Amino acid sequence: MAEEIQRRGVNDITAQIIGKTHWLQVIETPPAPPIIRGWDLGIGESAVLSWAYAYPGTEAIVDDLAARRCAAALGIPVRGTLGLVLIAKRRGEIAEARPVLEDLRRAGMYLSDRILNLALKEVGE
Repeated sequence: MAEEIQRRGVNDITAQIIGKTHWLQVIETPPAPPIIRGWDLGIGESAVLSWAYAYPGTEAIVDDLAARRCAAALGIPVRGTLGLVLIAKRRGEIAEARPVLEDLRRAGMYLSDRILNLALKEVGE
């Protein structure tokens, strides 16, 4: 997944964060088992789900709908980017969720105004 993100270039916000986040570890993922390859997902989604499949109880972080459906079919717990931002806000890792979510939207993440406002209401913004 890290390779896929880094291919976006140095101007990509996610690629920048990978390089600056000292606690983040890039690990080798196991080969995708046939049950995951059969879903014809992207490289990153397949890698994330392969890791979670190989290590039961691992929560997969995916936003892609097909990847979420695959995870559900395999009993892999999932969380999306929105959920991560809300957790970060609740834990005090970030002061405000709105600027982070707005940056993600500008970078190409789809998030409707309705969902954005509901999520922000959950964390008191």
